[in-house]
Amino acid sequence: MSAWVLPDHIADVLPSEARHIEEIRRDLLDMARCYGYELVMPPLLEHLESLLSGAGEALDLQTFKLVDQLSGRMMGLRADSTPQVARIDAHLLNREGVTRLCYCGPVLHTRPGGPHATREPLQFGAELYGHSGLEADLETLTLALDSLKVAQVGAISVDMADARIAQALLKNLTLDEKQLAQIHAALAAKDGSELKSLLRNAPAATLAALVHLLQLYGDVGVLDDARRALPELPEIRVALDQLQWLAGQVDGASVSFDLADMRGYAYYSGAMFSLYAPGASDALARGGRYDEVGKVFGRKRPAVGFSLDIKSLVSVAAKRSLRAAIRAPWGEAAELRAAITALRRRGETVVCVLPGHESYVDEFHCDRELIQAAGQWVVQAI
Repeated sequence: MSAWVLPDHIADVLPSEARHIEEIRRDLLDMARCYGYELVMPPLLEHLESLLSGAGEALDLQTFKLVDQLSGRMMGLRADSTPQVARIDAHLLNREGVTRLCYCGPVLHTRPGGPHATREPLQFGAELYGHSGLEADLETLTLALDSLKVAQVGAISVDMADARIAQALLKNLTLDEKQLAQIHAALAAKDGSELKSLLRNAPAATLAALVHLLQLYGDVGVLDDARRALPELPEIRVALDQLQWLAGQVDGASVSFDLADMRGYAYYSGAMFSLYAPGASDALARGGRYDEVGKVFGRKRPAVGFSLDIKSLVSVAAKRSLRAAIRAPWGEAAELRAAITALRRRGETVVCVLPGHESYVDEFHCDRELIQAAGQWVVQAI
């Protein structure tokens, strides 16, 4: 095998795609800043116990592990930035009021999320801490939608669920972590046979409600079906009312519901959403409320947020035109160099044509050129 062959699901990003990724990254960070989110940059590497604390335990199998040569302690390469941002909110900022934080950086996965997925996503996300009201949930959902729109993704659809519904149905059962994980997996896969097998000793009413949950997906009418079919529990009633309110606030996207969708259940404590678009094999963004995320760091407070992989986003985002540039000759003349420097300081892209390379292909669209006319260096259209 050649020494330069990369590992499976790891790839170089070549100029055309890299340019697109970088432009979207900048647009997403600018969008988050418009909402008042402050940028943080957590480290790629941390002590393993910190990365996998609390809700992060679900990431154990996705985390690359290594030994720190300085301390001898086990280290981990982050598989998700959310636990790190929760640590920053709890220990480094420790603010009393609302805190809005965003981030963008690579994460590493031991296994790809799908057949064509990368093990090195470029994760962008936004987190809002300190407000328990639906205003925070709506802000997060709206920012996620605006993020896809600024990336020029069309025909966005929103799929919503709520972790409290299944939690309310399961709360009186004695289940260990493994059993709970299996039940949530059966719900997410809509595997009724497996669900009945796992809950064969559960009360008949509980089993019937959970099996019926598998059928509760579709448009807003699903919420009325759920009110009729599910037990009259306060948590379920609140969850359904809040889902209906949030869905009513969504503008510019179709909304559906899948009340059995429990992917990421270890994180979420309330309303959850996934954003889809034509051409994407999976959700482009996922988010929701996860009030327990800071508990392990000694500061449990309301939290809601979302994240997405920019590399996946690029695959369905509209292609962007090449950046306009100015072609200039190479030369040693002080006047020529001064003219090029002045153009670059104004924000123009100036590509110098090196001797012998007058014909080339690159990532810029040179629609103008720098020429000498009447003893002056001037820009003219090509």
